[in-house]
Amino acid sequence: MERPEISLDLAAELHLFVGARHRGEHAVVRSDGAATLGHLVESLGIPLTEVGALLVDGRPVPTSHLPADGERVTVQGVSRPQPLPGPARFLLDVHLGTLARRLRLLGVDAAYENPDIGDAALAARSAADRRVLLSRDRGLLRRRELWAGAYVYSHRPDEQLTDVLSRFAPPLAPWTRCTACNGVLRTAAKDAVHAQLRDGTERSYDAFAQCTACAQVYWRGAHHAHLNAIVDDALRTVGAHR
Repeated sequence: MERPEISLDLAAELHLFVGARHRGEHAVVRSDGAATLGHLVESLGIPLTEVGALLVDGRPVPTSHLPADGERVTVQGVSRPQPLPGPARFLLDVHLGTLARRLRLLGVDAAYENPDIGDAALAARSAADRRVLLSRDRGLLRRRELWAGAYVYSHRPDEQLTDVLSRFAPPLAPWTRCTACNGVLRTAAKDAVHAQLRDGTERSYDAFAQCTACAQVYWRGAHHAHLNAIVDDALRTVGAHR
């Protein structure tokens, strides 16, 4: 018996995941008759974390749908902003350290694994902590044990941040998290952090914050204008996508 032939109309943003021959008007794949629609989409190289609605003749179907011969399936990208299945908590792999620090600057709960603990451990932590795993590793995002995941489309930190913020529109609370460890900051008196300050810093600044987890001390120093610009851009991005 000839294997069922399925046509998949792919959203434009999904084309980067597939080979050149599948980037036209629609991708034609053959099923063994037992593979689910989700498996067929993944067989093209598309992580299901990047797939929104699946439609057959305009009718929504789940990833467990068994496609029949001749069916034409529309594969949409995720909607933006994408609803989160829980609190806005993220886990970033070893390649996204700058993005992790910028999310923390904005008060977003962003755990970061460095050094690399391996795909299996990352996926397990995502599930155990109920965190959305952010990665540029397509294979990692296809692991079944993930709680939730998202592909980071750019290799540039500025574009990565805009991508994540426009996709999830998480609540922002700038200047409330430690960029080093993700701990929560509290206001600190100068006398209390005196031992950690250089003479010039102590003379020039009066307002300080300290991490409740690692004791790192923060003040609005020479880089504040650059960081404030990142915060302002982020607030505009999230505001535009809510």
